[in-house]
Amino acid sequence: MISRQQVLTFSALVEAATGLALIALPALVVGLLLGGEITGLGLVVPRCFGVALLALSLAVWPHGAATPQSVRAMLLYNGGLAVYLAWLATAGRVAGPLLWPAAIIHGVVAVLLALPLSPGAGAQANR
Repeated sequence: MISRQQVLTFSALVEAATGLALIALPALVVGLLLGGEITGLGLVVPRCFGVALLALSLAVWPHGAATPQSVRAMLLYNGGLAVYLAWLATAGRVAGPLLWPAAIIHGVVAVLLALPLSPGAGAQANR
């Protein structure tokens, strides 16, 4: 069975990779997610977000057992982003090819972090 530590590790790796991609190729990532183009000063925000994703990944990287703080941080991030990306896809009139896949992956990770994944996992995560 999958553990919270494995979910955190997966999420931290994906967000670190996304952060590096946002720093190195912000226009490409924004185009794939939102289907739009950015140039000039518009490149600043995705690069800042990329740095923030790297910091989040390092902060929640599991060192031994998953801590309640790291679970809460990634749960808030993934749950919030899943809702926002789904809203963008439906009401925001943006449609990059990776928008729905990103929303779904973030939603699945949030659900996996919210549910007890093994006996006693819920008690450990809530301490």
